[in-house]
Amino acid sequence: MTTAPAIWQPHDEVPERELRFEAAGLAFTATSPAALTWTAREPAPGVLELRVTPDRPAVVRVAWQVPCVGATVLWAADGGEPTGLPPFWRRPRTATLAKNAPAGCLVGVGDVALCTYAVGEVARPVRTRTGVVEETGAFGFWVEHDSDRDTGLLLRLDLGRDHFAASLAGAAAWWADLHGTGRPVPRRARMPAYSTWYAMQQHVDAASVERQAAPAAALGCETIIVDDGWHCDDRSRGYGYVGEWEPSPTSFPDMSEHVARVRAEGLGYLLWYALPFVGRHTALWERLRSYTLGYKEHMNAAVVDPRYPFVRELIAGHLARAVTEWGMDGLKIDFIDQFAVEDPPEPGPEADCATVGEGVRRLLAGLPPECMVELRQPYVSPGLWPYATMIRASDCPLSPAQNRRRTVDLRLIAGPMAVHADMLMWHPDETPQGVATQLINVLFAVPQISVDLTALTPEQEEALRFWLGFFREHADVLQLGTFTPERPDLGYPQVTAGGQGTVITARYAPIPVRVPSSGTFWLANADASTDVLLRSGAPGPARAKVYDCRGRLLGDDRLDLSPGLVEATIPEGGLLRIDR
Repeated sequence: MTTAPAIWQPHDEVPERELRFEAAGLAFTATSPAALTWTAREPAPGVLELRVTPDRPAVVRVAWQVPCVGATVLWAADGGEPTGLPPFWRRPRTATLAKNAPAGCLVGVGDVALCTYAVGEVARPVRTRTGVVEETGAFGFWVEHDSDRDTGLLLRLDLGRDHFAASLAGAAAWWADLHGTGRPVPRRARMPAYSTWYAMQQHVDAASVERQAAPAAALGCETIIVDDGWHCDDRSRGYGYVGEWEPSPTSFPDMSEHVARVRAEGLGYLLWYALPFVGRHTALWERLRSYTLGYKEHMNAAVVDPRYPFVRELIAGHLARAVTEWGMDGLKIDFIDQFAVEDPPEPGPEADCATVGEGVRRLLAGLPPECMVELRQPYVSPGLWPYATMIRASDCPLSPAQNRRRTVDLRLIAGPMAVHADMLMWHPDETPQGVATQLINVLFAVPQISVDLTALTPEQEEALRFWLGFFREHADVLQLGTFTPERPDLGYPQVTAGGQGTVITARYAPIPVRVPSSGTFWLANADASTDVLLRSGAPGPARAKVYDCRGRLLGDDRLDLSPGLVEATIPEGGLLRIDR
């Protein structure tokens, strides 16, 4: 296999030196202004670890290709990749500590991983170009980052043609070995939560939060997350008043007492912070405006520069106060991706680190220990694992399919963190089936509910109670079991988790569902079609129970599973249980 002429695009910088070599049957081209050496090892069948080292600090790029035969989709870590195969000539993507992760997977027919790549560098910017090389029909890759003699560019390729989810899990385990996993994830972080954002927006106050606490706890939530609006009386949806982080004296006159009342209901309490911002209308503006990475006109706020110790100390002090003084159980950290500016200004003499990524790392290292910390897509770098316990899908209100895709994407590379869905909301007139299907779409993540729980219809409340109970009862299997999503090119129309003698599948499209040969099998139906085809490779009798979206038993019958396809009726938002 040879490197295609188009592996270097006309608008790429021309490399000064080039090194060509072969490893694991692939031809590689490494380029840098510096002289390069390389080493390779195969720690497992089909897995290659490659290190390319410069003789002095310099940018190092490594490029390779695979035949684009039977490829269906390029899976990307940030959740923003359009479904399909991109062209190689598109603009490179960048992964930093604050945004994205340096990994991807070319998926083929049968959901096999044709080529999964992961880069060991998780703090400095890593640039990648991936796509179809039009001149040859191959699929091209290159990765590059600033490097030095001590570390080089470390690249892991998985060419073993395993299921893409298993291949990406291998990449995540490799990152964990390299960088560690950090703070433990408490069980509460894996239990359903209540969020104020869609339910209240910025119109949040102590009384409204406390009004939701008791019903949230009764429904099975274990945490309440108070979002934007607690720190000021401005309701314009901007960020001109963030940065000082004092509770609004009108909305939260005594934050400590308020938190104690919520926690008395058995709930943990997380508080929202827009970490990078200082608002134009705050007293801090004049003090910090010279220590910023840029101004966001549409947000009416600037992004502070974490390379300065006093900036980090100021922010960390605010966040520590929430835990130590007000009694919070955790922090919801928003907008870390805003630190990922393309051309940051040169640091001044007061800065103690050269890169923004290192500044972000030092800032997060100053968070209060032993508290829950929520991050959000697209800041998914494994370099953030030591500082967080949970990560949430990016905003997609009332979009169940997007919520499913984003939570599954996160599950594939979230490492030790609990994956949370974007908050679930619905119109007051929504049917209980509609409520249930939203919950099933995020069945393999932690649901966050964001509606007025005191205004639910009885049918909505029944559906919510039933499905949150299912989340809680099966959390270990759903979140920690073997995870097998199918057809990423189609948005994951079927997802399965298994463990402890139990298999749970969620059906999002009218396609046949495989029934395991033994144990307990649950099938959640989020599709409007109710005639469900079951495929069994092991014939024999089974006991089948069918529940509707509100948990009411509709049938308890013997089911003869003959080889081939068997039809069962499962209502929309309903659940089938098979015991063999």
